[in-house]
Amino acid sequence: MYRTILFDFDGTVFDTGEGIMKSVRYAAEAFGYQEPDLEALRCFVGPPLRGQFMKRYGVDAGTAEKMVAKYRERYSVKGLGECSVYPGVPELVRELRSMGKNVAIATGKPTAFTVSILERAGYGELFDAVLGSEFDGTRSKKSEVIAELLEKYGRDGAAMIGDRDNDVLGAKECGIPCIGVAWGYAEPGELLKAGAISLAETVDELRNILIG
Repeated sequence: MYRTILFDFDGTVFDTGEGIMKSVRYAAEAFGYQEPDLEALRCFVGPPLRGQFMKRYGVDAGTAEKMVAKYRERYSVKGLGECSVYPGVPELVRELRSMGKNVAIATGKPTAFTVSILERAGYGELFDAVLGSEFDGTRSKKSEVIAELLEKYGRDGAAMIGDRDNDVLGAKECGIPCIGVAWGYAEPGELLKAGAISLAETVDELRNILIG
């Protein structure tokens, strides 16, 4: 029986892809890289941005940090509004909390951006806690976010819910299972290959896994 349920945010609770990909393109173009195909930037939704900038453009860590800063220049103004909640997720979260379960956000996204999106959409009180990375680099790894929440709620009966392999790997590093969701931004087979214990195709399937 799951007692503590940690949800990833991007691609799991909210579809934030448009704002993220457009802001990545804004940053890339500022550094001389052209990205005419927005869908080619799907890989940026979920994982830490610095590593993705280094991987895609072959830049060093310092340049990647500057690209992240340029990304945030647009994202903080426009990107935050270019998103929408996945239908059925808020209702599931409310049902889980009504059963006495701890339900929190564990995201690699900056905490401030995550809270802002939730509040703008009227979901400021939806979760028991919201924790992500910080602008100064604190909790830059998914496992660090998960570990801090587990310190608060305990490891017994805890599970991670996410749409990318970094969710699975972060949960594994912290010794808890991860349930993958298929409505996000993972490549085919990505989640099960990384070690997700199951894959929910729909919110109803996720509910059945968590509640039965």
